[in-house]
Amino acid sequence: MDILKTTQLTKIYGSGDTAVHALENVNLTVEKGEFAAVVGTSGSGKSTLLHMIGGLDVPTSGKVFVDGQELGAMTDEQLTIFRRRNIGFVFQMYNLIPMLNVWENIILPVKLDGKTPDRAYLQKIVEILGLDQKLSCLPNALSGGQQQRVAIARALAAKPALLLADEPTGNLDSRTSQDVLGLLKITGEEFFQTIIMITHNEEIAQLADRILRIEDGHLTSAGSPCIEDGHLTSGSSPRPEKDRHTDQMNFSLENDAFATQHPPASRHNDAFAAQHPPASRHPDLTPVSPDSSDRR
Repeated sequence: MDILKTTQLTKIYGSGDTAVHALENVNLTVEKGEFAAVVGTSGSGKSTLLHMIGGLDVPTSGKVFVDGQELGAMTDEQLTIFRRRNIGFVFQMYNLIPMLNVWENIILPVKLDGKTPDRAYLQKIVEILGLDQKLSCLPNALSGGQQQRVAIARALAAKPALLLADEPTGNLDSRTSQDVLGLLKITGEEFFQTIIMITHNEEIAQLADRILRIEDGHLTSAGSPCIEDGHLTSGSSPRPEKDRHTDQMNFSLENDAFATQHPPASRHNDAFAAQHPPASRHPDLTPVSPDSSDRR
């Protein structure tokens, strides 16, 4: 089942001699549960593609379908609601709300939609991401890697059809990047989540199931445009199953070694927390264990 489909997607900024063709006639499909990486240099059009797919910008021409729904056919209000419920975003800058603690940041999209958070589901996410002992901390009390884990949890909170990650490790060192990306892949597999990741890093892209390359607004395969029936298509480089399994095994071994030297957040002592007491919380946003009844 296709979660994402674009047809003849084009984005042009400006007009005349100064026109910039950021995307040209991009046809792309991504199946449910797939982890796809879009690789390209700065200015290649990869972020523009993500903005079109995520409904953050309007294409000059062409269509975007997410979970069978055409984004261009929606009003601004309909698109805002659809995006909040069906598309999760993980950005390079984390974009956490500084006055909200970890738990409040995670459940914010669900609360904004007027719904009650699925506490059992969210508890499983925070445990996988190693955040279960950090729920009362404010963002400025967390490391960069921990903040990005919170951003991933927030993106998954509403159980979106599609998760979009724009350079999710751009502000992290190489070791933390590997840790965060491994957790992103693990959560994607655990919850059968469709993920599209934008990156300029070829090594990072190797964790994906499929690699798409973008150059000058064109999706290409091994540097060559893919043409089908006279139209540019989503040229991709599917990775051999053996290579993907080798990467996953190597990551698992490296992660085990790293975990031995650097225990996850859930194993840290409470000394830091004692120096940084959590901010006062709104009653509706107070963390409650999955076993507790909803107070509302």
